[in-house]
Amino acid sequence: MEAAAEAVTAEEQRLPAAFVAPLQPEMAAAAAMVLPERLQRREAERQQGVERQRQKKEAQVVKEEQSEFFAAAFGREREALAALLAAGLLEEAAARLQGLQKMLTESVRFLAPYEVRQGQEAVARLQGDLAARRQQLQPKKKFTFRTLKKEAAPGGQVRPAEPPRPAAADPVPGCGLAEVEPGGPPPCGFSGAEDEELELGPAELLQRDVVLCGLRGCQVRLRGNANTLRVRDCRGCTVLCGPVSASVMVDGCSDCLLALACQQLRTHRTRDSRFYVQVTSRAIIEDCTNVSFAPYTWSYPGIERDFESSALDRNRNNWNLVDDFNWLATDKPSPNWSLIPEQERIGVWD
Repeated sequence: MEAAAEAVTAEEQRLPAAFVAPLQPEMAAAAAMVLPERLQRREAERQQGVERQRQKKEAQVVKEEQSEFFAAAFGREREALAALLAAGLLEEAAARLQGLQKMLTESVRFLAPYEVRQGQEAVARLQGDLAARRQQLQPKKKFTFRTLKKEAAPGGQVRPAEPPRPAAADPVPGCGLAEVEPGGPPPCGFSGAEDEELELGPAELLQRDVVLCGLRGCQVRLRGNANTLRVRDCRGCTVLCGPVSASVMVDGCSDCLLALACQQLRTHRTRDSRFYVQVTSRAIIEDCTNVSFAPYTWSYPGIERDFESSALDRNRNNWNLVDDFNWLATDKPSPNWSLIPEQERIGVWD
C-alpha cells in the first residue's frame, strides 16, 4: 500500500497544476471564501454609511424642530414683554426679560449664528425699552434752590474747595454714543479724567449703557448690572465691571487691566492689556497686539444678584476661546493674544 501511495504522489508531481487543484479541496474552499468576505466587508461599510446619513438627517430634523419651537416661544415671550412694558408692570417685565435671556443662552447650541444675533438684538432692544420705561415712570424731583454753606477750617480760615470729581454724566461727544441702543436713556459713564478713582453703583448702572472715554491712569469700579459697556481711548487704567447683559466694546486702549463679565466681547486697536473675562460667546479681537486673557475673578457684595439680573450663565465661560480677525491661519495660533499663566493671575482685587 505504501508503495502505491508513493506512486500516486509521484504521479501528481508530474501532472499540470490544473489537474492537481481538484485533488486539494481545502485550498479550493479557501480561494472561494475570499470573494464573499470582500463583499461582506463592502456591504458592512455601505450599511454604516447609510446609518450615518440617517442619523445626520434625524439630527437635522431635530435641530430644525428645536429652532422652530424656539422662534415661536421667543416671539410669544417678546409680545408678552411688550404688553407688560406698555402696562407699566416693570418688575414682572424684568423677570420675564431674564427668562427670555436665559432661553436664548440655552438655545445657542442648536441655533444658526444669524438666529443668535437676531435674538441678542431683540433682547438688547427690550432691555433698552425697560430702562427707558423705568426712567419715564420714575417720579421727577422738584427743583429747589439751596444755599451752600462754606465750612470754616480750624483757625478761622476758609477751607479750600475740593477739586470737582468727574460726574457719572453724559460723556463727551465722539465717545461711542452712536453705538448705544437708540430710544433708551442717555448713557452714563466717565470721560477725560486722570489719576482718579471712579465708581458707579447698582442703582446708577441698572440696564444702562455705560461709556468710559479718554481716561488716564484711573481706577474704575462698576458694581451693578449694566446693559452695555464701551471703553474708548483709555491708557493705564484698571476697569472692574460687574455683569453686563449684552456686549462690551474695548477700542483704542493700551496698558489697561479689565475684569469683564458679558455676553459678547469685542476688542479693537488695543495693545499691552490684560482681560479677566466671563463671556458666554467667543471673544473677538481685531488690530490688537499683546493682549492676554484669564477667567473672571473679581467679586463684590451683591454680584450674584447682578448676575441673576443680567441673565448671564455663570456655568458658561469661553474666556480662552478668542477669534483674531487678523489671523487667518488655522494650523498656527495667533501671536497677538495669549493666556495669562495661572501663577500670574490676580486672585484678590480689593
